[in-house]
Amino acid sequence: MRPRAGRAGHPGEPDEPGHTLAFVESPVQLLNVLEWAHARGPGQADAHTHGPAGADLTVVVLAPTDPMTRGQLRRMADLARDEGHRVCWEEARGGTTAPFHTIGGLAGRLRRAGRVVMGDPFSRYVQLLLTITRAHDLVVVDDGTATMEFVSQLAHGERLVRWHRKGGHPGPRDLLFAPVSAAARRRLTPAGGRRVEVFSSMPVTRAPDGVTLTANDFAWTRARFGPPRITKGADLVGTSLVETGVVDDGAYLDAVRTLARTHGATRYFAHRRESTGKLHRLAGGTGLEIVRPDLPLELIARRGPIGRTVLSFPSTVVHTLPLALTGTGVRVAVCDIDPAWLTLTASPRAHGFLSSVTGTARDVHRLATVAPA
Repeated sequence: MRPRAGRAGHPGEPDEPGHTLAFVESPVQLLNVLEWAHARGPGQADAHTHGPAGADLTVVVLAPTDPMTRGQLRRMADLARDEGHRVCWEEARGGTTAPFHTIGGLAGRLRRAGRVVMGDPFSRYVQLLLTITRAHDLVVVDDGTATMEFVSQLAHGERLVRWHRKGGHPGPRDLLFAPVSAAARRRLTPAGGRRVEVFSSMPVTRAPDGVTLTANDFAWTRARFGPPRITKGADLVGTSLVETGVVDDGAYLDAVRTLARTHGATRYFAHRRESTGKLHRLAGGTGLEIVRPDLPLELIARRGPIGRTVLSFPSTVVHTLPLALTGTGVRVAVCDIDPAWLTLTASPRAHGFLSSVTGTARDVHRLATVAPA
């Protein structure tokens, strides 16, 4: 991997003012940075910097500790280099002092950057970095369905809180971090010549005043991969709703078993955050082949083989897969979450938000909620 992003003056690392820095913490965020860069250039002049908007891009990976996520991020980093972008891998969580080293090493480059692209405005890491940058162009790319909630909260001047935590009481760390979060929200509000863009495949139709919405149609993914070989069966896409405390483990297992039996699914594409124990129970209780993808599902599906029907619960893929698989004949079907599946600790906002994810999905077949076996 490349040296730390903070090594000033390293040959090949950009130090000139006006370059673009992108911060990513997940494979999907990095995929959408590549989509953004593809949509912008090279060859397309940027109206504000008078140069190719997709050129001179450095992607800084704020590496998580989860092995599955790290593996996918390394594969995505290789793809980014293949596209001609610089990639800096930061062990941003490698010990107690790692965040201080990371932020300190990035401070100079952040102050010089003309544009900052980020995948997760809810991230405390990203919010800290936003307090340092002087960039006049800020771009938010998708981190999944959370983008819908981010735009809504920004429009209403609310504090930035992930949807599955909304409605709960702030903890001591939340209160301590509140001034930083408030400052980040102000930075993400257009003012004084500062421009904010949301590059999204989500159904975001209304944005705060001054925020530019740009549609992500997965043109880079379709150009780079496929078309896929289509199999006769069905595939099922996993979700991390159990791991985030929203859906009961037993209810989820029953729902997966029923979906697989009803639609003849044979493979289960695991979400990168799903626990090993849960996946073992799914394999034993459903007979499904558990697949641990080495890339985001949009790329896996486009590369193929993929089932003629892809089954999913409410998640990002019900919005992204139809775009990535345009023209292939693959049908994406989504199963609603029954309120009875929710845990006692789930946010009061959870069911309404998940219903909106399903209800706003385009080009998908909506399935009735499955009854437990």
